[in-house]
Amino acid sequence: MSAAITRAACEDLLYEEAALLDEWRLDEWLALFVEGATYEVPTAGAADNVQSTDTLFYIADDWHRLCQRVERLKKNTAHSEFPRSDGLRLVSNVRLLGEDGRGMLVGSAFVTYRSKNDRTECFMGHHRHHLVLVEGRLRIAAKRSLLDMNSLRAQGRVSIIL
Repeated sequence: MSAAITRAACEDLLYEEAALLDEWRLDEWLALFVEGATYEVPTAGAADNVQSTDTLFYIADDWHRLCQRVERLKKNTAHSEFPRSDGLRLVSNVRLLGEDGRGMLVGSAFVTYRSKNDRTECFMGHHRHHLVLVEGRLRIAAKRSLLDMNSLRAQGRVSIIL
């Protein structure tokens, strides 16, 4: 295991990511990613290894689409998030799952609370981050948020970033 990528450093990055999203600091959140990064949210209950080429995903963003998503969410024409939701993200059980020569695969559990229009929704699941060192700083090369729920029926949509 790389001495430069520690569990504590990974936890710090994941907690910072959650705080930036809670505070709706989307440009700073996007800056945590390396150019070329991906962000995926498979459908509820999907297996960890499901591929967006074979299955429908709620979100399957390449770098270009991720940048567009951030720009769109900042506009008042993003009706699902204008005015934006209040949110709180909890990240726990951070584990180093292994190195791949470029960086570290990191697993964590999450609960995301979203409150809007007198309704609070809860999304729970687990993240898989691929973190890399760039100029001595940990950055996100890929993020996959897997919902450990059997449906979104009560919530009806995922209009926020998990």
